[in-house]
Parts: sequence; structure tokens; C-alpha cells
Amino acid sequence: MTQIAFVATNSITQGEQVAQLWPILFSRYGLEISFAHRTFAWGSDAKGKAHVHVVIVGLTKRAFEPLEKRLFSYDDINGDPHESRHKVLSPYLFDAGNLRDRHLVVQEMSNPLCDAPKMIIGSKPIDGGYLILSDIEKSTLIENEPSAGPYIHPFIGGVEYIQGGGRWILALQNTSPEQLRAMPRVMDILRQVKAYRLGQIPPKRKPEGAPNIPGISARSLAEKPTVFHVTVIPDAPFLAVPENSSSDRDYIPIGWLGPPTIPSNKLRFIKNADLSHFGMLSSKTHIAWARYIGGRIKSDFQYSIGIIYNAFPWPDANEAQKAKIRELAQAVLDARAKFPDSTLADLYDPDAMPPELRKAHHKLDDAVDALYKRGGFASDRERVEHLFMLYEKLADPLLARSGKAKRIKRTSKAL
Repeated sequence: MTQIAFVATNSITQGEQVAQLWPILFSRYGLEISFAHRTFAWGSDAKGKAHVHVVIVGLTKRAFEPLEKRLFSYDDINGDPHESRHKVLSPYLFDAGNLRDRHLVVQEMSNPLCDAPKMIIGSKPIDGGYLILSDIEKSTLIENEPSAGPYIHPFIGGVEYIQGGGRWILALQNTSPEQLRAMPRVMDILRQVKAYRLGQIPPKRKPEGAPNIPGISARSLAEKPTVFHVTVIPDAPFLAVPENSSSDRDYIPIGWLGPPTIPSNKLRFIKNADLSHFGMLSSKTHIAWARYIGGRIKSDFQYSIGIIYNAFPWPDANEAQKAKIRELAQAVLDARAKFPDSTLADLYDPDAMPPELRKAHHKLDDAVDALYKRGGFASDRERVEHLFMLYEKLADPLLARSGKAKRIKRTSKAL
């Protein structure tokens, strides 16, 4: 009888890592999950050491797996767990007893599983921060070079979107050589961008996690300093979703932005969304999917287009149901609008969230839950277990197991 248990960072049960690891353990080594502890904070007595967010997973050979699997879940990652018993546990550490394929994992997809609008990332300049301006830098540049004003756009990533704060970017893609040469300070900035991309000067601002030395992508753009690595400049309002958001919030703050704002690669967005898409993505049903299926940074959400959005099983809904979701989604926006001086970080602080906003969200949650199951759900785990069954019906299980999601059955129409 072979039994092992290990402590690991919670990344092995989240995001794209699940499809990379668990099919090997299940298929090649014939292992099954016998018990598990969902994410909790692993403390350290060492001075200055941060808590690590971990899981504990017990494995056994399939021939010796217990009839009941014990799952320990933590409502508070620093608190005590509560136990539940299950016939089968998914590698995402929830019940998999109602699945045809007990080993089902979510594959990263390049297009939505259902008939939903495409989500993309924003602009990624790879400029060393030289094209990006603070409020003071923007004012100084315009004061000294007024002709640069039309080319300076608000540049919004996840942090700015949620917490507020000014950040700007020079968007010079459609500027003629004559116009550029008439702006000597802008030309100086472009020379710095080129020098950074060639590795001749350090970055002005180094994004967290960025390499110290420019990579191949940066060097290939050195002779084109006005060009971004990824260029997305919307010409109409768009629905914005931050890449990262605190899991302390009950909801992921999303909403609309529009021209002249340029989204950064730290925002995911949909160009042609309407209120029904806002309503669905703002709901606890969708957030449960993100919470259990998506990747995390520590315990915070890391919103993946391929894993969370594209693989999300949207409900079938008639026109009356869609209209109801739109109505309730607008009520959420109306509740936010009562607090024009508050940032999304203020509005979605779990202790400061206005009662009328929370009430509007609860009504939206109930309506979205009802699209999936009459009577709704008692918990996020119930929501994601139901969604996972729908995912299995919509996605080809054979392709999911093989990790080659080349074709996806699109049998469900999104709102």
C-alpha cells in the first residue's frame, strides 16, 4: 500500500499548472487524491519571514484509495478548517463525484468555450518606462512642449483602475517624422527608449518581475521606438477587468473605460461588451470560477483569459432573462455612481462597501445563480462544482485530458 502526503504552494491546484501536473500523476503513476487541505497560511517563527499560502495533498495508489476522501477547507486562511467527506476529489480540491471524468482539468483556451465576446490584454510598450509619465512629468512635458499634448493618453493598468492615480503614456504610432522632429523633448524620450531596448541604459521604471536585461522582443523593436510590443488603442468604451485583485474583496471590481484611455497589459478587456456581460462577470458565480479554477499570487486573484474567461461555461438565457441581468447590472453601476469620489478599492473594501452597493450585487448574484440552478447555491464550492459539470459537457473530455484543446464544442450561447 503506497501513501504519501506533501505540503506545496497552492499553485499546484490552480491555473495552468493543474493541467501540466495532475494528468501525469493520475495517468502515468496511477495515483488518486486521498485527502487534502485547501489553501491556508503556513507560518514561520523566523523574524521577517512572510506567511506562505500552501495546500496539503495526500496521494495513494488507485488500488488502495479510500471510499471517502477527507477535505479540509479554510474560511479564514489563518484559522481552523472544517471537514467534509467526498467520493472523489478534483485536483482543484473540490468534489468531483458527479463528473464522467474524475480527472478532468481545465485547459487554457485561445477562444471562448461559449458564444461570448473575445477578451484581450491591453498595450505592452516594453519601453523601460520612458514613454510612461507621472502627473508631474506629463505637466512638465506639456508646459515645455505643448505640441506633445495630443499624443499623451491616460495609461491605466489594474492598480490605477482599482486604486486610482494618474499615469500617462506617449502614443506616437501615427506621428509623422516631421511632427516628431518638431518636438525635441519627445525625440529625447524616443532616443532613451531605443537605448533601453538595446541594453545601453537601465530602465527608468522596472515593473515588478521584469528582467534586468531587455529580451529579444525589446531588442527587435529598438529601431522602432514609437512602436509598442503590443499595441491596443481602443476607439470606443470597453469593459475592463484587472489582472490582479485582492481575494479579500467579495467581488472583482470591473467596469467601463473609454477613449482616450489606453489600457495596459495589466488590464484584460472586452471591446463590444454590454451590460449582460458586465453582470455575468461581476457575479459570484463567475468569481467562484475564478477563485477555484484560476491562478493566484499568494491568495489574490490572477485573472487569466485562457483559463478563467475563455473556459467559463456561460448559461443559456432567453431574452427576458438577459434583460433582467442588464437591469440588475445597471443597478450595480447606479449604486457605485452615488459615491463619485470613491475609488473601486474604496467601494469594494469588504468593511467599507456601501450597503446599497452590496444589496445591488446580491440581487444580481441571485439572478445569475438562477440561470444555472433553480433555487441557487449555498456556497461558492457548490457553484464551481456545478460549473465544472457544465464545463465537462461543453468541452471535449478527450482533448482536455490530452492537453491539446484544438477544437472545442460550442454548444452554449452566452448572454
